[in-house]
Amino acid sequence: MAAQHAEAQEAATETRYQRGLAQLEAISGPHGAAVVRSLDDIAPDLGRYIVEFAYGDVFSRDGLDVKTREIATVAALTAMGTAAPQLRVHMQAALRVGVTPAALIETIMQMIPYVGFPAALNAVAIARDVFATDHR
Repeated sequence: MAAQHAEAQEAATETRYQRGLAQLEAISGPHGAAVVRSLDDIAPDLGRYIVEFAYGDVFSRDGLDVKTREIATVAALTAMGTAAPQLRVHMQAALRVGVTPAALIETIMQMIPYVGFPAALNAVAIARDVFATDHR
């Protein structure tokens, strides 16, 4: 009985991982997969958690389309003010799924009353670089 439960749990985890990996690749293209691979030698479980939880569970939910999810993610990362590499990846992903550069800038502008000018200026600097180098 315990062995069957363990097998079922392993199969569910594998399904979660596959669903998450497919979602990550569809949204982020090579950028997201590169982040996960960069963790293989030092924190492979962190990479697995990103794939399974963030993309297999959260980004795969119904209720919001992927463009809205990326706008929300860009807003949250802008608000954090401490996640420049992640903000860059999600800005690239947002462009990849059809969010316009103007909408990304407007998202940052919307954050100013809540996070202040320094966080917004940092996000705009990242956006400038992403827009100049984006190859989706």
